[in-house]
Amino acid sequence: MEIERIDEYTVKFYISYGDIEERGFDREEIWYNRERSEELFWEMMDEVHGEEDFVVEGPLWIQVQALDKGLEVLVTKAQLSKDGQKFELPIPNDKIKDIPVDDKIEELLDQHFTPHHSDEDELMLEEDTLEFLLAFKDFEDIISLSNREGLDNLDTKLYHFEGKYYLYTEFPEDLYEEDEIDDILSVLLEYGYETQLTIHRIQEYGKEIIPKNVFTELRKYFS
Repeated sequence: MEIERIDEYTVKFYISYGDIEERGFDREEIWYNRERSEELFWEMMDEVHGEEDFVVEGPLWIQVQALDKGLEVLVTKAQLSKDGQKFELPIPNDKIKDIPVDDKIEELLDQHFTPHHSDEDELMLEEDTLEFLLAFKDFEDIISLSNREGLDNLDTKLYHFEGKYYLYTEFPEDLYEEDEIDDILSVLLEYGYETQLTIHRIQEYGKEIIPKNVFTELRKYFS
């Protein structure tokens, strides 16, 4: 995938249909399956974040051009207006490339790719258990994290997928208070970053490295 950083708020990337298929997606899914198209989009955005440090915050403005051999995508982060009442594009229209948007892709990519959570709702609720998936660019960051205090009792698993490491953590609501979870996540995010990939995709296509007690196990080998 080719990535071009336009400015602080905008990034453009190109992905070929061949690359899409190598990632495990069928070309037809991109046109007609919203769930799979969203999964592909966030996987691409995760790669953009890793290479360009483009953090997704707030609503996104997206334009997509369907080319003969792939897709060209322009993503812009909307910013709050000066009065704080509404979101608006942070750059003048005359500086944005006028890309014709394919109707089918537009239907899949418009508001559905705006993050579905706020800073206060970063976790997914499922059967009274809060789940969190963290990505790491470097294995050394996970080793450093394992030496922090107060993390050994966490329910953790470690995976490897497409050159990155992913830490999966669960917080049963009957064991953790909200403030405790916030404190733990603030420590985790010092070393890794939140990813839009789902744990289901990581489990299906990635490799499980440590099935439980990740930090305790790491210290046995990297003290």
